[in-house]
Amino acid sequence: MRVPIYNMQGEKVDSLDLNKDIFEGEIKRDLLHRIQLAHQKNLRQGTVSTKRRGEVSGGGRKPWPQKGTGRARAGSIRSPIWVGGGVAFGPKPRRFEYRLSKRVKKLALRSSLREKLKNNSFFILDKLEIKEGKTKEMVKFLEVFSIEKKCLLIINQWDEKIIRSSSNLKKVNLSLASVVSAYDVISSSYIFLTKDSLSILEERLKDV
Repeated sequence: MRVPIYNMQGEKVDSLDLNKDIFEGEIKRDLLHRIQLAHQKNLRQGTVSTKRRGEVSGGGRKPWPQKGTGRARAGSIRSPIWVGGGVAFGPKPRRFEYRLSKRVKKLALRSSLREKLKNNSFFILDKLEIKEGKTKEMVKFLEVFSIEKKCLLIINQWDEKIIRSSSNLKKVNLSLASVVSAYDVISSSYIFLTKDSLSILEERLKDV
């Protein structure tokens, strides 16, 4: 599959062939769903905790005699039916960790890239160069491509000026090609790659 290469002014300056094994083929939506599920589950801390009746202080004796008072039978003020008593079946600290294998993560990343390519939301740049590190430079670049929704810039190495120019823009996310995940891709409406970052991505995903 041959795709165009753009400069930062939105002009087509070249084209290249994408790796067929990576960018062509089935979009495995079940894997994309699992990636979203894993991300959401791994965000949960699982630190919420309640006290059961055995952990509430007090209640060392029976509050009143079993019979003769006209009141209901009660064995402890720590009972869950009492105000200030323990909590019946309340939550306790637990792990919500949802692990995926490296192979599944790579396959999901392939599918996420294929989906963006299919939806014409995939752009390759000859280079991404910000001269002064100003927000207005990044805004101008996004306006050239008419980007109004969330986008992901995949670069081959961290650049201080690119970081500064995009840090004030909520709709811009940055990631390195060496660590970008399927969730990063599917959570953005558009993705931009430089030729160098594309090479790194293809190297990462060639053996699955």
